[in-house]
Amino acid sequence: MFEKKVLVTGAGRGIGRAIALLASRAGYGILAHYNKSEDAARTLEAEIHSGGGDIELIQFNIADRAECTQKLDRLTEDHGALWGVVCNAGINADNTFPALSDEDWDSVLHTNLDGFFNVLHPLVMPMARKKRGRIITIASVSGIIGNRGQVNYSASKAGIIGASKALAVELASRSITVNCIAPGIIETDMSASAPLEHILPSIPMGRIGQPEEVAALAVFLLSDQASYITRQVISVNGGIV
Repeated sequence: MFEKKVLVTGAGRGIGRAIALLASRAGYGILAHYNKSEDAARTLEAEIHSGGGDIELIQFNIADRAECTQKLDRLTEDHGALWGVVCNAGINADNTFPALSDEDWDSVLHTNLDGFFNVLHPLVMPMARKKRGRIITIASVSGIIGNRGQVNYSASKAGIIGASKALAVELASRSITVNCIAPGIIETDMSASAPLEHILPSIPMGRIGQPEEVAALAVFLLSDQASYITRQVISVNGGIV
């Protein structure tokens, strides 16, 4: 039991938390990453343990390449090649482009886009040697259509989409799938301050999404049944085009 280990970054809250919970219920051993949200991660740990699941917490900053390499090399030493990696952790710093500061740009790109490299680079070769695995990246509708006030965020998420597609080509012969989920407006801390009165008219379904609706797709993409799905960007956005 729990033979297949899955790392979920940003697992303490929102979409990451929902993915970790649902993946645990599906029988995966969870390696739950957090950076600053230790209390939330401990709450997740207790909930998964209470349901009979397997979880281990791991703390690091995905924008810190040296720390990622150290922690993830050790993770591979302890657990061997992982079955799955869900790159969910990310930040935003929204503002109109002329008002973006250097820090707004750098922090979002270093965390969201550099984080893709920093997390996956130490983990991919062990998976490739094993010739199996699932990689899921969490992008955004903002990376597909662009959003006002999110030039930095849109750039980082569009970069993740391109990187995911290229990595999928490289790893396909090793039976490792790489897919990207692009959520729309999902009820999380990140969307709490969004002007919903202006956003809802643009959503054909007329509502925002729930983290569990993204998690359901992620857990399917982790499964054996998804073995012939790779290089895809799948939107979960209520019909936004």
